[in-house]
Amino acid sequence: MTEHTYKQFDIEMDEIRSELLRMAGCVESMIEDAVRAVVNGDTDLIDRVKKNEKEVNTIEVAIDDQIARIIARRQPAGIDLRTLIAVAKMLTDMERSGDEAEKMASMASRLHDGNQKFVPEIELQHMGRAVVTMLHDAMDAFARHDSVAAAAVVRSDKQVDKEWKAAMRSLISYMIEDPRTISNGIDLLFVARSLERIGDHAKNMAERVIFMVHGTDVRHQGVKAAERIVKEAVAQETQSTQ
Repeated sequence: MTEHTYKQFDIEMDEIRSELLRMAGCVESMIEDAVRAVVNGDTDLIDRVKKNEKEVNTIEVAIDDQIARIIARRQPAGIDLRTLIAVAKMLTDMERSGDEAEKMASMASRLHDGNQKFVPEIELQHMGRAVVTMLHDAMDAFARHDSVAAAAVVRSDKQVDKEWKAAMRSLISYMIEDPRTISNGIDLLFVARSLERIGDHAKNMAERVIFMVHGTDVRHQGVKAAERIVKEAVAQETQSTQ
């Protein structure tokens, strides 16, 4: 490729990275708005989540198209190819996270529809902040090619899983004590489940970052294995540069 072509290729790659980060910012806002709507029933927040979900879908289609064109025209290799593969897979997790946020917004409408207001005695807001942080940190690791930070996100999913189980136990106890809360309690279970799934998607994206940086697939290998692989890869790369 000529120097001009190389520069154009770099511009195209930067555009894809920027659009993925923009998509992530939109999904983060959706999650935050959805959780607040579950707590206070704000219809403006619910409407904003649904509007942003359409924007997320639009960005997903546009990035998919960009990736297909770059692979067909540029035939990238090495880390460039791994980046495109990683982004293509992260798009799915990001879009599904947006879908989960929209589900939570729909649950918020049902929870606050009518006279009965059921305020859950679980830390859904804390769980929401935790998964938003995971998503943000995964994208930060992507932007900085930081596999160590990505491995930390993978580990963070364990804590979100614990919070999901605690929320489920708390809600079930609440419903047993007061059967009048069963309907809303079930809706809140779905909200907590959506947050847990977003944590899973953030973990998946962090695993893609590790693949992008080192070319090693750490899926299905567990947290400790992922951390070990990253540590060994970083040590090897450090030695090779000395």
